[in-house]
Amino acid sequence: MTRFALTLEFDGTPFFGLQRQKDGPSVQQAVEDAAFRVTGEEARLHSAGRTDTGVHALAMRSHMDIEKDIAPFRLMEALNAHLRPDPVAVTHCEVVPDDWHARYSCTGRSYVYRIVNRRAPLTLDINRAWQIGTPLDHEAMNRAAQALVGLHDFTTFRSAHCQSESPVKTLDRLDIIREGEEVRIHAAARSFLHHQVRSMVGCLALVGMGRWREEQVAEALAARDRQALGLNAPPHGLYFVEAVYVTSP
Repeated sequence: MTRFALTLEFDGTPFFGLQRQKDGPSVQQAVEDAAFRVTGEEARLHSAGRTDTGVHALAMRSHMDIEKDIAPFRLMEALNAHLRPDPVAVTHCEVVPDDWHARYSCTGRSYVYRIVNRRAPLTLDINRAWQIGTPLDHEAMNRAAQALVGLHDFTTFRSAHCQSESPVKTLDRLDIIREGEEVRIHAAARSFLHHQVRSMVGCLALVGMGRWREEQVAEALAARDRQALGLNAPPHGLYFVEAVYVTSP
């Protein structure tokens, strides 16, 4: 049995999230089905994070245990051949130690959220960014965001369906950067609550539009109440960017 670490890139638009679902297609199912066609084995995919319906990934780290004697490059090529036409690609594949785990060995995760701030309809970025026509003050958004950095109880920014044992998390980074008409929100932490990034982005967008005072973000955090949430940003602007490990596999 060999453990292979995979790096996945995917467009989440046609999927009901990364994790296998009973009522719709998932990234996990697509990769596992491809692996079965390659190896004849029912290998299970384990990943560093879980993404919702419509959320994308630039470099999701995952692993599978496979008995078949196959080189990493050949496995990657075969998986990609069988993944077509699903918008999922294995961009890297390597053999890792048996005790390396894509989820439990991960010490940090980062996301980016894309907002296209213009009135003209999206063409190339449809389903890949949140369009906001109202001018955004990204500097005000960035100032308000810093109240969320650090160790906090993020109950306000947590989905009612979140399965995490505690709402207390340490947010390492939350920066807002503007490049032309695009506003990008960069978030990094050891782990995140369900909907945490989208909920934070939604409230920061309200600040950028002038509908919330900057201080209201800190007030919403202090409320520790989901009812204090102003807005949950849509999933299609969110991308899983990186999984961090103490040592390379």
